[in-house]
Amino acid sequence: MRSLILCVAGLLAAVPAFGAIRTEMIEYKDGDTILEGYLAYDDAVSGKRPGVLIVHAWMGLGEQSKDSARRLAEMGYVAFGLDMYGKGVYAANREEASKLAGAIKGDRAKMRQRAIAGLNVLRNHELCDSSHVAAIGYCFGGTTVLEIARSGEPIQGVVSFHGGLDSPTPADAKNIKAKVLVLHGADDPGVPPEQVAAFQQEMRDGGVDWQMIHYGGAVHSFTDPDANTPGRAMYHEPSARRSWQAMTQFFDEVLK
Repeated sequence: MRSLILCVAGLLAAVPAFGAIRTEMIEYKDGDTILEGYLAYDDAVSGKRPGVLIVHAWMGLGEQSKDSARRLAEMGYVAFGLDMYGKGVYAANREEASKLAGAIKGDRAKMRQRAIAGLNVLRNHELCDSSHVAAIGYCFGGTTVLEIARSGEPIQGVVSFHGGLDSPTPADAKNIKAKVLVLHGADDPGVPPEQVAAFQQEMRDGGVDWQMIHYGGAVHSFTDPDANTPGRAMYHEPSARRSWQAMTQFFDEVLK
């Protein structure tokens, strides 16, 4: 019996310990605006670990960003989904989303400031290795992470999923310190070929370490399971899966 107990104990000792994914809402401010973001991490990981900022699409901080945060936490990162609009603010429809996103996108200085407020929450968190931080964003959020890069913030990488690529100040590309990955629906009507070409020239002129992947058959919002507007904004499972894999490989390079 004693040998059996020792054998069982030995087997249990050989089984790795798996922690739980912990999540919490964190309140913070940008100036006088109260914001609330979503943090996720694996409590089995000890000490500091690389951080990933997540910027939501135009509806607001919702399930896509939260799900991404949990998935990133499972990969060993501490992830923070920031809030670009204000605590409790979430668009009820496309019209509200257009107004909320438009007000910020139309003021790139405000966009950068609001995003960097969230970035600082992540960088200053006790679990985050602030020397290894990246940012990802969806649609409106993809535009936002490119603006973080253009601001010259010293982060290691940014990933735009089906984001807008335009810039009112393309010369700001010279400020970019991060490596840039753009994951783009090849048939996205909201980002026409001339905008793609202008972005690529901006990156070349700025001497940026950048790459861009075009997904055939994909339009806007190809990672969003709720997107269902054929020809304009539509979930595309192969592109969603492949783009996440591309992001994962990119992070293996810039964060580890």
